[in-house]
Amino acid sequence: GGLMLFGVPAQADKDSTGSAGAAPDGVLNTALRDLAADLGDATVLMADTCLDEFTDHGHCGVLDRVGRVDNDATLPRYVELAVAQADSGAHVVSPSGMMDGQVAAIRDGLDAAGHSDVVILAYAAKFASAFYGPFRDAVASTLAGDRRTYQQEPGNAREALREVALDLAEGADIVMVKPAMGYLDVIAATAAVSSVPVAAYQVSGEYAMIAAAAANGWIDGRSAALESLIGIRRAGADIVLSYWAAEAAGWLA
Repeated sequence: GGLMLFGVPAQADKDSTGSAGAAPDGVLNTALRDLAADLGDATVLMADTCLDEFTDHGHCGVLDRVGRVDNDATLPRYVELAVAQADSGAHVVSPSGMMDGQVAAIRDGLDAAGHSDVVILAYAAKFASAFYGPFRDAVASTLAGDRRTYQQEPGNAREALREVALDLAEGADIVMVKPAMGYLDVIAATAAVSSVPVAAYQVSGEYAMIAAAAANGWIDGRSAALESLIGIRRAGADIVLSYWAAEAAGWLA
């Protein structure tokens, strides 16, 4: 198992470039250091390597003069994030912003900083989904508009596989599909071509549907949760990120 950390800074710490994300005393890097000191290598520490929680506009990248995400200007910021997270004890950095070239830039940056052993888990096929809603509420997202210019169109599986191929070519150690339950076909297609482990992210909305139905007595929550996880594994995921992780670890012990 492992832990995936997201940082939620105070609103006053957010700015247009998400500088708090790379700050040594930022919330995410502080948490990584605390956990690394407490756990060592007893579990895998993963960090979300993205700007959206740290920017005042809520987008995953730096904006240009007219408010569009600037892919190339964002890459150096991702490198700063990844190196800061590795310095703080992350075993795995997880670029989730779907910027072109993010894996290669981060790999070069990590290697130059002496972190050649830090793993890159690439969000290779991250779709512009309606199922992220509960997470965005939880982190008080300031997003205005949407992320459809840089995340994947839900109906376009072919483009998702192109993105997977690009991340593999750039040296990704793990590739991930997000969300999971509505994209089992993409997980299966990714597993069929990937030379590295395939991860799938059962996102907040997917979790919330099961949890809410169970809370209303409409389904058996434990059975439905396990069935959903089995379906994701059956589709070909080697690793599953899920809000059921702690409970499932106990159920399967």
